[in-house]
Amino acid sequence: MAGRRVVVFPSSAELGPVLAHLVISRAEKAIASHGRFTLGLSGGSLVSMLSKELLALPQPDCSKWVIGFCDERLVSFDDPESTFGLYKSQLFPKINIPESGILTIDSSLPVAECAEDYACKLKQVFPGEEFPVFDLLLLGMGPDGHTCSLFPGHPLLEETKKIVAPISDSPKPPPQRVTMTFPVVNAARCVAFVSTGGSKATVLKEVLEGGKASPYPAARVVPTSGELFWLIDDPAAAALTIQVERPSAGAKL
Repeated sequence: MAGRRVVVFPSSAELGPVLAHLVISRAEKAIASHGRFTLGLSGGSLVSMLSKELLALPQPDCSKWVIGFCDERLVSFDDPESTFGLYKSQLFPKINIPESGILTIDSSLPVAECAEDYACKLKQVFPGEEFPVFDLLLLGMGPDGHTCSLFPGHPLLEETKKIVAPISDSPKPPPQRVTMTFPVVNAARCVAFVSTGGSKATVLKEVLEGGKASPYPAARVVPTSGELFWLIDDPAAAALTIQVERPSAGAKL
């Protein structure tokens, strides 16, 4: 691993622009290196933050972007629980990404078949790779320490072969979802967590300071050879005792 960086901002207002610049910089780097940029998105507060801040920048050329989803809820795209649906309403029509560059689930399928179908779509985009290597994955963390749809104590934490796994008993509704597995997450060239708010402080301390013994799924995100960023605000960082970075205004990663 290239090293973990824990970067703390006074609030999400200062964090958002840095996140957007990170996306653009990694996109430029990837396109220069291998002709395209592969990005995995998560839902929650990331949707509004990323949509607002990316659109505040000079219009990026997204024609060579390929976007997947780190996890997705098995609901129709017009359901407010659909991560794709939220990005479709807030971001995608406003950037020049081709429809073929957005990899969506087939929510009409049963959950196990939906996961297999989505895995096939990823294999077509990443031919010849045992596990897809995304240029950048953007992750969130729940107050229970889950990330993607990988929840504490769930058997999927031990999945080592599947690219995409189904889950039909999610402790957080809706119960049926598909999720990337840890082998895919940890194969990425860069992973960036965004975690804000005081409700995350206690768990965040355990995740970042608990080492390999931590029971929280987010602590298992340790890219094999890629970068790992934790972008957090002061309320989320309140309990940390480790050394962190506090960038000056306008800084870029």
